[in-house]
Formats: sequence, C-alpha cells, structure tokens
Amino acid sequence: MKAKVILKVATKSILKSRLRSLLTALGIIIGVAAVVVMVAIGDGAQLKVEQQIASLGTNLIIITPGASNTGGVRGGAGTFNRFTFDDVDKITTQSTLAKAVSPVVMARAQVIGGIGNWFTMVQGVSPDYLDIREWPLESGEFFTERDVTSRNKVCVLGTDVVKNLFPNEDPIGQTIRIRSVPFKVIGVLTSKGQSSVGTSNDDVILAPSRTVLDRLAGGKFISSIQVSAQSSEKIPATIEELKGIMREAHKLTQGEADDFTIRDQSDITEAATETSRVLTILLASVAGVSLVVGGIGIMNIMLVSVTERTREIGIRLSIGARSSDILIQFLTEAIVLSLTGGIIGVLLSFLITYLLNHYTDQAAYIKPQVIMIAFGFAGAIGIFFGFYPARKAAGLNPIDALRYE
Repeated sequence: MKAKVILKVATKSILKSRLRSLLTALGIIIGVAAVVVMVAIGDGAQLKVEQQIASLGTNLIIITPGASNTGGVRGGAGTFNRFTFDDVDKITTQSTLAKAVSPVVMARAQVIGGIGNWFTMVQGVSPDYLDIREWPLESGEFFTERDVTSRNKVCVLGTDVVKNLFPNEDPIGQTIRIRSVPFKVIGVLTSKGQSSVGTSNDDVILAPSRTVLDRLAGGKFISSIQVSAQSSEKIPATIEELKGIMREAHKLTQGEADDFTIRDQSDITEAATETSRVLTILLASVAGVSLVVGGIGIMNIMLVSVTERTREIGIRLSIGARSSDILIQFLTEAIVLSLTGGIIGVLLSFLITYLLNHYTDQAAYIKPQVIMIAFGFAGAIGIFFGFYPARKAAGLNPIDALRYE
C-alpha cells in the first residue's frame, strides 16, 4: 500500500504542472525516439543487405581467378585467369560435396531488339545456374545442356531488359541481336531486385556459356565458377575439396600459391554488413547524448520543484515523515517522469519507422530488445539524475523548511 500511495502522490504532483512536466520529459522523449529509430535504421539496412546477399543463392561458393605477379609487381584479383571449361568438368565429376556447378562468362554488350537498344551484362552459364542462384523463371523455359554443347544462340532475359526492349509485348520467341549476333529469347527471369552493391540483379541476359565465350567474350578463359554446396554445414568441407581439385587441375606443386580465390557467402555478408554495423553504433551513440541532456533537464526541474515545495517538505517532516520517505517520493517523481517520456518516445519511434518504411526508400526494423534497452536507459536516467534533488529534499531541516518563504 505504501508503494501505491507514493506512486499516487508522485503522479498527482506531476499532473499539477502538465505543461512543465511535458517539457521536462521532452528530452527523454526525443532521446528514446532517436536511439530506437537510429538503431532501427541500422538494423533495417543490415537486414536488407543480408536479404540481398541471400538472393545470390543458397550455400553459394564463388571461385575467381587469382592475382598475377610479374617482375615482382602483384596485380589485382582476377588478373591471372587460367579458368577453362576443363576446370568446370573436373569439379563436376570429382566433387562429392558440390550440389551444382556452373561456369560464368561475362560480356557487356549492346543489345538491339523490340523498341530499341539496351546496353547490359550478358552472362554465359550452364543449366545448373538457376538452381545455384535459386532463380525461377517468370515465363518460358531455360536452355539445356545440349544448347550449351551445341553453342545454340538462345537466351533468357532479366526483367529490366524486358522493360526496356519489350515493354508492351511478350518477348518469348522474339529475336534480339547481341553485338550483331542473333539470339532467340526463350524465357524471362523473375525479378530479384537490387544487389548488395546497389546494382540491379535484373539487368542481365543469360545465355549458354560456350556460346557467350565463342561469340561474344572471345578467348578461351571463363570469368568465374559458381558452386552450390549440399548444405551450409558442409560449406567449409566443400571449399577444402574444391581447393584440392583446382590445385590438381592447374598442376600446382606443394609450396606454390593458389592461382585462384574461393569465397562463400559468409565472407561476403561479413564484409557488406560491417559498415552498417559500425554506422548503427555511431548513430545510436550520438542519439544517446540527447538522453543525457534529457536527464539533466529532469534534474534541473526537480531541483526547482524541491525549492518550490520546501514548506510542504517541512510540514511532512514535522508530522512524522522520515527523510527516507521524502527521498523516495521525489525519486519516484523523477522515475515516473522519465519512464513516461520513455513510453511516449517509443510510441513516437514506431510512428517514425512506419513513415520511413511506407513513404521513403529507407528500411527500418525495430527489434523488441532495442525497445527494452531504451526503456531501461530512460528509467536509469530518472534514477541517476533524480537522486541528487531527492537527496537534497530529504536532507532539509524541518524547522528551516517551515520558515522558508
């Protein structure tokens, strides 16, 4: 009952000056809302990056060429390319952990067809590519292994290419020209949206790998090899197996450095999310400063309140109230004021994140634990900054307090 009475008295005291109490809690309201929203924006950005990376495919492993080393000068990654279709065949036949394997041959080219022309990326791949990337077709069909070996001039379009070349008609069965080479459109990919680096996954044309290498890219080396492991748990073992197969295929002796690089999604995810994680911590720290400012505002107003209610404190002490009762009463007022600001701040953060998600391109995701932490900080600030005014009130001499004008 005593706790209930103290809470009731504290609430009544706060409600006596509603406007002043609201202005006092404003710093806490803004601080809590700022912290929750900043962390929500950072978590939303990180979640978006993870989703974009996941769209690359399940258990994806990418093998890329290594760096050249000429005259003591080391080139960048991919400058020493010895990848051939023999490497792909060797992985396909010898790997026991790889679920699917596809070469990737890259060629940027001008495409003519439909209503005009479009400059885009053409990727030469195998039929396993769609399984590796988990990329279903929206319409039509995908090319077969026979199309690859026969070097047939067929292709599948991404949705961005369809929008720019065939905005008002079905592209299936149409013929487009890629660098003056005619290709028949046999399918359209579903939309995958933006990639983790900001480019569109849908601005692409897929065609048989050997056709792209011979007719568009030129030369005899493929750009990279993509592999899908049987499960996420088997990715490390699959990488080790692929390393052994590639070293054997390239006849590398013991002590020679790899002339290739193998990466999986965990490496890509870690690199892509590290920046957003650091930014989230920075933004939350800056927003947290406003919580401290709000706490100082509470302490200031509570000190004013102690001065205004000096005679009231004197009367309570003279009729039997203990110093601890006065301390608890004023401390409770500070905590109630701070927690009320915290509740309003959390509600405000929900409104702001709703507006961000529905009316801007910025993604924001509020985690329940962030709300609890922000709310806990609000309560802690009420205790920390309210203790000094409460202690000052409890330490007043009853006689001096009664004489106070």
